Amino acid sequence: MTDRPRKEPGPDHPITVTPTGERVVVTVAGQVVADTTRALSLREATYPAVQYVPLADVDRSLLERTGTRTYCPYKGEASYYSITVGGDRSVDAIWEYQAPYDAVAEIKEHVAFYPDRVDAITIG
Repeated sequence: MTDRPRKEPGPDHPITVTPTGERVVVTVAGQVVADTTRALSLREATYPAVQYVPLADVDRSLLERTGTRTYCPYKGEASYYSITVGGDRSVDAIWEYQAPYDAVAEIKEHVAFYPDRVDAITIG
């Protein structure tokens, strides 16, 4: 990973991580995959806020780690999980940064969900 560009958030590309402050529930195929009151909202530049849920509050029996990896110069390398009850739609539905860069260190041991690969991400 040393040959990959690494960037710091700043005025042109701000990133903030704050407690969501509400209950976050993620469902797939009628099953609760995650249920937490400890989610973090990550806001990055002009993108919609993303809910990062503590992995401890996710039903890991429904997850299957995949070999998919992606890279963000602001956050680091992401690895992925599929949700087994979601079928093809839920392949690589969850990502996590196991060793996030310092600017987003709070998201370590948290995961995020693609909204179009789950049935619902309910906040509140």
